[in-house]
Amino acid sequence: MDQLAALLDGPRAHGAFLLRSLLEPPWSLRIQDEAPLSVIAQVRGESWVLFDDGEPVRLEPGQVAIARGPEPYTVADHPGTKPQVVINPGQQCTTLDGEVLYQTLDQGLRTWGNSSAGGTVLLTGTYNLEGEVSRRLLEALPQLIVQPGGPIISLLGAEIVKDEPGQEAVLDRLLDLLLIAVLRAHFATNEAPAWYRAMSDPVVGKAMRLLHNNPAHPWTVAALAAEVGVSRAALARRFTELVGEPPMSFLTDWRLALAADLLREPDATIGSVARKVGYGSPFALSAAFKRVRGVSPQAYRSATAAGAK
Repeated sequence: MDQLAALLDGPRAHGAFLLRSLLEPPWSLRIQDEAPLSVIAQVRGESWVLFDDGEPVRLEPGQVAIARGPEPYTVADHPGTKPQVVINPGQQCTTLDGEVLYQTLDQGLRTWGNSSAGGTVLLTGTYNLEGEVSRRLLEALPQLIVQPGGPIISLLGAEIVKDEPGQEAVLDRLLDLLLIAVLRAHFATNEAPAWYRAMSDPVVGKAMRLLHNNPAHPWTVAALAAEVGVSRAALARRFTELVGEPPMSFLTDWRLALAADLLREPDATIGSVARKVGYGSPFALSAAFKRVRGVSPQAYRSATAAGAK
C-alpha cells in the first residue's frame, strides 16, 4: 500500500450519498450540508461552483469538482443566479425559508431536479469522513479541485439509476475510483504535498510503503534501511529531505493516527489498539499518545464519543 492508498482507505465510501440532478436554468443550489468532501461530476450542460471567499469556477461536461467542506458553497447555472434551494446537513433539501422540497423535486431513483429532461445533469457524491487518517488527506487538498473525470463519469451515470443486487457496493466503488482519478490528476499537475512526491522515490517510497503496510513491526532506522538496501545514514538523510521529517517521527505520527481511528470503535480496548499499531503495552501507547496529542487515549475516546452524539 502506498501513501495515497493508505490515506484513501480512510475516506472509502460506505453507503455514500449519491444523487443525479436534472436541472433547467435558472437554478442555484446553496450547499450547507457540512460534508467534509463532495464529488460533483458534470455530465451535461455547464455549472459554476462558488465558495464565499473565492472566484467562481466553471464546470464543463466531463469535468469533476472536488469540494472540501465544511464551509458552504453554491453550485449554479451562472455566478449571478441567486440560490433557490438549500442543501442542509443530512442532505435535507429546502427552500431558503425552510420548506422541505424532497417530494416536489423528486424525479425517480436517486434522481432529483426541477426538470425531467435536464439540460444540465450533475452527479453528486458526498463522503462523511471521520478520523485522523482522513484528516491527513483533507489537509493536503485545496478548497476546490477541478479535473477531467474520464470514462468513470459515464459508468457512474449509468449505474446510479439502477436498482439491482449489490448496487450500493457498485456505486461506492465507482465513486471511490472517480475520487482517486481526480486526485491523481490534481497531484500530477499541481504542487503536491511532500509525502506524495516522496512516493516516487525508489528508496523513500519503498520505506514509506513498508511503514504503512506493517506499522506493528518493531521498526528501527537500521532495520528499515536494510529492507530498502541503503545505509542507515543515507535513509535518514533522504527520508527527512523528501518527507520533511525523520522516518521514526513519520512512523510515530502514522501509528498514532491509526490508533486514534481505532479508538473510535466501541469494542476496541487500549491494549488491542496498542498491539495493532506497534506498541508493546497499553502504557506505552498511552504515554506516546499523551505526549504527542496532549490527552490520554481514554480521554480522546470519551471526547470523540461525546462529539458524535
